Amino acid sequence: MKGIAARAALWSARHRTLAILGWIAFVIGVTVLAGQFQTIEATGADQGHGDSKKADQIIDGAGFPEQPAGEMVIVQNRSSSDRAAAVADVTAALKKTANVVDVQPAIQSPDGRSSLVTFGISGDPATASERVGPPLDTVASVQAAHPDLYVAQGGDASGDKLIGEDLDKGLHTLSLLSIPVTLGILLIAFGAVVAAFLPVLLAVMAVVAAIGLLAFASRFAPAVDTTMHVMLLVGLAVGVDYCLFYIRRERDERRNGADPHRALVIAAQTSGRSIWVSGLTVIVAMAGMFLTLDATFTSFAVGTILVVATAVLGSLTVLPALLSALGDKVDAIKIPGLYRKRSDGRVWNAFLGLVLAKPLISAVLAVAALGALAWPALDLRTKGEGIEDLPPDAAIVQAYKAVEEAFPSSISPAEVVLQGRVDQRKITEFEKAVGASDGRLAGPVEVKVNPAGTVAVVSVGLADKDALPLLREDVVPAVFGPSALVTGEAAGEADFNARLNASLPWVFGFVLGLAFLLLLVSFRSVVVAITGVVLNLLSVAAAYGMLVFVFQYGHFESLLDFHAADGIINWMPLFLFIILFGLSMDYHVFVLSRIREGHDRGLTTRQAVREGIGRTAGVITSAAVVMVAVFALFATLPLASTKQLGIGLAAAVLLDATIIRAVLLPAVMALLGEKNWWLPRWLGWLPQIAHEPPPAPEAPAPSRELISA
Repeated sequence: MKGIAARAALWSARHRTLAILGWIAFVIGVTVLAGQFQTIEATGADQGHGDSKKADQIIDGAGFPEQPAGEMVIVQNRSSSDRAAAVADVTAALKKTANVVDVQPAIQSPDGRSSLVTFGISGDPATASERVGPPLDTVASVQAAHPDLYVAQGGDASGDKLIGEDLDKGLHTLSLLSIPVTLGILLIAFGAVVAAFLPVLLAVMAVVAAIGLLAFASRFAPAVDTTMHVMLLVGLAVGVDYCLFYIRRERDERRNGADPHRALVIAAQTSGRSIWVSGLTVIVAMAGMFLTLDATFTSFAVGTILVVATAVLGSLTVLPALLSALGDKVDAIKIPGLYRKRSDGRVWNAFLGLVLAKPLISAVLAVAALGALAWPALDLRTKGEGIEDLPPDAAIVQAYKAVEEAFPSSISPAEVVLQGRVDQRKITEFEKAVGASDGRLAGPVEVKVNPAGTVAVVSVGLADKDALPLLREDVVPAVFGPSALVTGEAAGEADFNARLNASLPWVFGFVLGLAFLLLLVSFRSVVVAITGVVLNLLSVAAAYGMLVFVFQYGHFESLLDFHAADGIINWMPLFLFIILFGLSMDYHVFVLSRIREGHDRGLTTRQAVREGIGRTAGVITSAAVVMVAVFALFATLPLASTKQLGIGLAAAVLLDATIIRAVLLPAVMALLGEKNWWLPRWLGWLPQIAHEPPPAPEAPAPSRELISA
């Protein structure tokens, strides 16, 4: 047998006990060891870019006393009630509250309708969310005592607690739902409990093992806290798909009359090889995130590569061993009304007949539909994550919005970092420049100096988005010189966007180029490779358009519980491109392998397309439904980023499995005919890879004794 997948399947079938026990030992072993080593999480020093990162590193090394996590309480008139009494009550109550330090006198808003009381949470700022409960209760009691006023608390600690609790609850629910939803879909697809249970079991084990491996990988690339959620998303999708492809082909060959060994050999030689090529393509796509030089993307790349590689490993080793051990018992516990010995695919074949009868019209209609969906993407804008990306009805969101409107410079001030002794004349000059900025820079200007007197941090409020360029490009260089650095939330976001924009051409070029080369080598066709890349780009463009339509233009706001913003989360387009491009290759490689298999047997291209897509339509539909269901669950989480991720992935996979694979791909291949397989002579050195399953062994010739008898 030729090929890695086939040799792995043959070895696993011959040593199935060793393969099964070895897989179980591998999963348990890495999980136990990971618990001993722990996963190293990325810190602020690992993240950031440009001047803001340099400034943060200077501050971290300057020896400033650790500042408590800052919180604020807004007391606002919403009627004619007296605000002074409520301000006095909240100030006095906070001073007596556990974990509260440094309560400051209230400041008044310019419009005279609001008062702001600031204070800190004692202890390590990183864990302040664990100690912010008492002040939240205090503020709630003051609000209850003054129902005619609006009294609310906001800050990093309270935000982390309230939103974190909602997010953890949502992720827990998602984890509980994703597995039974996937299992339910597979029960309908297979009609047998054992066959449906195997892909879910192996996918979950692959995710668990990959998370264990992440603990070791984090020594080289620290992990961000959302990496495990992305691993669950990708791992469950590809793990189930790979097993689904393999089991479906093995079952089909058994129903075609092949003995158990030959059925497994054919599944390994065809679907197993497709899994290997598809997994490699997905890994290559994910590796493109390394080129961003960003800690978050690097963590995502490591996590997704680990989970895809683990899913491929399980599909090519333990799955053949299980199929060999189970034999026809893989169809055990049949579900009445759902189990079918053979799917006739009547609906898909009839639809495919229409497409192949009028390929040009079908292609034009498909491209027009995708173009209409992608059209809003021309208006795609990006933005950093902000308070508007949280659930609009959350108490912390309403508090932040009230503070932002009444005290716009108090939410996220910029910080100018100066090295050397502080020149008070420069500070005075800076204060004058802030006063002359027409309100775009807002005071008061605050100065903090480290104990050694070698580093100063000058804080100033930013009234709008245009204030940061004014501060960085005009005011700071003119007053403090070019060595002064600006950091803060707005500066960090600007530097992140600059880094992302600089890396986009490299990431896109890397992913597209490597995907083209993998398809070229796998199918020995320039046309097939170009077609694959173009079709995947169409699905990504349509997904972008749908994101803009929903999240920028504000459609389905009430259904998805969000407020439209003026842009998509800045890291979302690049991340979606990489994930979608990788996952689209699952279907594309699987379908193309089946088409090439028919062509290698001597069928015309049109016949091979009809047979290949017709025979894979059922399994492609099942795999797509699994992915769409798992991805759609992410849209139920409270953050706009998770909603965009879920909707973008679900929409793209749905389009990819329907319009692209069922209409555009067969139509384009039918139009191109034998040109699909064009390969220049100078590329003739590419390796020959057999797509057709190995021929059945001939029956032995009868003996002379039998003939004479």
